[in-house]
Amino acid sequence: MLKDKTVLVVGRGGGLARAVVLAAQAAGADVIAAGRNQESLAAAYPELRTEYVDLTDEASIAALGERVGSVDHVVTTASARARGRLADLDRDAVRLSFDTKVIGPLMLAKHLAGRINQGGSITLFSGVAAAKIAVGTLAVAITNGSVDVLARSLALELAPIRVNAVSPGVIDTGAWDGLGEQAKADYFQDLTERNPARRIGTETDIAEAVLFAMTNTFLTGQTLRIDGGEPLI
Repeated sequence: MLKDKTVLVVGRGGGLARAVVLAAQAAGADVIAAGRNQESLAAAYPELRTEYVDLTDEASIAALGERVGSVDHVVTTASARARGRLADLDRDAVRLSFDTKVIGPLMLAKHLAGRINQGGSITLFSGVAAAKIAVGTLAVAITNGSVDVLARSLALELAPIRVNAVSPGVIDTGAWDGLGEQAKADYFQDLTERNPARRIGTETDIAEAVLFAMTNTFLTGQTLRIDGGEPLI
């Protein structure tokens, strides 16, 4: 599907970013992994080209574009969550969330769009909080909602480059480990019993959706909600 295509994946060396990197590589792509911790990326992907980029710094993004040259697909999985109720939200945390997941990808599109080969695409990452409003996830929801709008806006302005977003639900990536082993197990069990898919998502679920977004040439301006139907409950 991606044989001889160059795919740039922005994110860290683990979790969903790693799943996307490995899936794209398995599909035949030449993958470039980029992120703020290049040492960690080099350790995670010793066989791949790795690059430094800070999505909160436009100059860093522009420099990345100069170094990578032409690419076929760009995927950004980077995020910085600002959780909590309104009264407890920290302004700097909210700003960082937007900077990393909305403004950064916007600048990534600005500096990389002219380098994307014919038939190429950009895939952004949204999240289930945009579709399932809940107290305590206000900043996460508005950040992810902005990503959905960004994908549609870029799809129109950058056409025929295709731009889509993937919106994961609860995925067992280690992101929930901070709850503690028992609390995490209880949360996953509760969600498994209530969501229509009757299970927790996997990294593979999301990586497959990203591959679909990259390779389906009639898909653009869409948010693929890979969330097990969680917004329905």
